[in-house]
Amino acid sequence: MSSSTTTSIPVPSPSPSYIDRLQDFVSENRRALLLGAAAAAVAVGGAVYYANASSSRGERDAEQGKKKKHGKKRKTVKDADGPILEERKAKDGQVEAQSEERLSAAQIAAMPTEERVKVAADLKTRGNGLYQKRQFQQAIDLYTQAIEVAPKSEPVYYSNRAACYMNMTPPKLDEVVSDCSEALKLDMNYVKAINRRGSALEKLLRYEEALRDFTAATILDKFQNESAAQSVERVLKKLATEKAAAILSTREPRLPSFTFISAYFAAFRRRSLPVLPETPSTGDNTLILALEALAAADYTHSVTLVNEAIGQGISWEAGRAEALNLRGTFKFLMGDVAGAKEDLHESIEIVPAFTQSWVKIASVHMEQGDNAKAFECFEEAIKHNPDDPDIYYHRGQVLFITNEFAKAAENYTKSTELDDQFVFSHIQLAVAQYKMGNVANSMATFRRTLSAFPNRSEPQNYYGELLLDQQRFQDAVDKFDRAVELERAKPPPMNVLSLVNKGLALYQWKQDIGAAERCCTEALRIDPECEPAVATLAQLSLQQGNIDRAIEMFARQAELARSELELVNALTYQYASAAQLEFLKNYPAMAAQLQQLARGMV
Repeated sequence: MSSSTTTSIPVPSPSPSYIDRLQDFVSENRRALLLGAAAAAVAVGGAVYYANASSSRGERDAEQGKKKKHGKKRKTVKDADGPILEERKAKDGQVEAQSEERLSAAQIAAMPTEERVKVAADLKTRGNGLYQKRQFQQAIDLYTQAIEVAPKSEPVYYSNRAACYMNMTPPKLDEVVSDCSEALKLDMNYVKAINRRGSALEKLLRYEEALRDFTAATILDKFQNESAAQSVERVLKKLATEKAAAILSTREPRLPSFTFISAYFAAFRRRSLPVLPETPSTGDNTLILALEALAAADYTHSVTLVNEAIGQGISWEAGRAEALNLRGTFKFLMGDVAGAKEDLHESIEIVPAFTQSWVKIASVHMEQGDNAKAFECFEEAIKHNPDDPDIYYHRGQVLFITNEFAKAAENYTKSTELDDQFVFSHIQLAVAQYKMGNVANSMATFRRTLSAFPNRSEPQNYYGELLLDQQRFQDAVDKFDRAVELERAKPPPMNVLSLVNKGLALYQWKQDIGAAERCCTEALRIDPECEPAVATLAQLSLQQGNIDRAIEMFARQAELARSELELVNALTYQYASAAQLEFLKNYPAMAAQLQQLARGMV
């Protein structure tokens, strides 16, 4: 599968139906994945990686509508053992309760046990009445006396006192945490206290601890507490976003994996090296070295050399435009979208007819969500060079991503008419036909492409994805095997996506986790930064209940994330898994039950 389907326009997309199925799985089972990952993941394999947006626009709109509908509703939580817990600020002008004499330690010690139990219960009942009158400090005094009088500590007294602290103006959040912790020492399954402490911790911005509590409350309530489940997702979003911002603020720009970069550059037709001026400068010669390194897939040296070339100075305009195009491309790949746009715009200011720079600016606009600007860039490119097949291929990609499949197919066809030697135009035409429901035409286009490009791995790989989408497992595995064979026959390094796809196919077909893991491990041996392999191994680890390894893989996925969205996604599952691991350590007897519940949710 292509790792860049959602992040970079020029990369050829895999089977749309397959992608949609993966995204639907994550959308429909997101709660199971977040709350029951010990057993719930990988029903289709590697789903999390490919669904960078965890909810659809429709789901987001529905959520916003729900907030608008219920935003002003007074929220109450009823506690059978205590007061009505109103989660809002107290009103002014409370009626003060009369103070009464407090029992001394000596008086309490002199009481018979039965009397102490009765007095403590009476104090709690009176405290509940004061709570309902919103006389929180007086209620706290009575709950405190109940704690002192009771012959043995009762968790409800601490929990009710915590409810008072939570509802004071301003709330005494540290006291809430302390009292709920005391209640949980006495009864670790006291869900109301867990939820209450989680709410206080969230307000204190202690998100990891809040996530721990909300996760525990959700599992202990057997996933039936909608409020706690929503709290898990809310806190996860806050936590992952906060952590992602901290990481991005200090992380040095770096290139993504070889698999990602090679797929990006493969989506552009090869161009000849620019002709040097008669007396080239040092910068001119360094630029040629950078372009030669690019052609040899030596991306690390290419980015270093192009930066050196621009610093040394390039003597002719076409060469400078070429250098800015290449540097802007590398900036884009490293997530520096603003820097990429600046370089690419400067490139076309120097050479307005530089088609590739126009196409790449369109990609930047798409990444920023500005579709109209992207299409304007394509129109400008056509004005300068209407016969450049790259323009129509990449415009087809944008149309495909915006679900205009018929128009996308028209652009792929136009690209092929101008140059029928570019394999991805044929592949994408077949994929667009498949997306439109023209399965027979799609299969026929793929078969023609396989015949026309017998030594290319890409048609085998993408055809395999369509076959997999049709659950033609043996045929799909055969195609992936052929793609792997063709890749191994090429000079290294190898594109390993077909290996990952083979692993996913074997899992879906035979539930063969071992085979899937071996494929992904082999892919990582060849390309240690292959994001799909890392993400798939994380999910396979969850499927086996190996949460420690899953956390390790999600952390690695976060390291490899190119964009903020990818980083937040990886961190979300990393911290969700970590919260579940802590739950299993705190509630070891619940491990089997958790797995059973999680399986029932998928």
